[in-house]
Amino acid sequence: MTYIAIIGFIAILGSLGAAMFFMLKSTEKDKQDRKSKSNNMARALAFRVGFSILLFICVLIAWRFGYIHPTGIPAGH
Repeated sequence: MTYIAIIGFIAILGSLGAAMFFMLKSTEKDKQDRKSKSNNMARALAFRVGFSILLFICVLIAWRFGYIHPTGIPAGH
């Protein structure tokens, strides 16, 4: 499970970095070029949201099947 979480975080950071790259990429003032940059950035951010949701679901499934256990303050205290 640790490896899945690490891969998930790397995917999230990678897609966030791709969105930053598309946002900061120098472009001409052409409308078509700006639209393409905006579409690429939105796609990268959408992948980041998808990776975050997938990682959250994987953590919930791992907890449900007993692969990971909560630590810290016991429930009810």
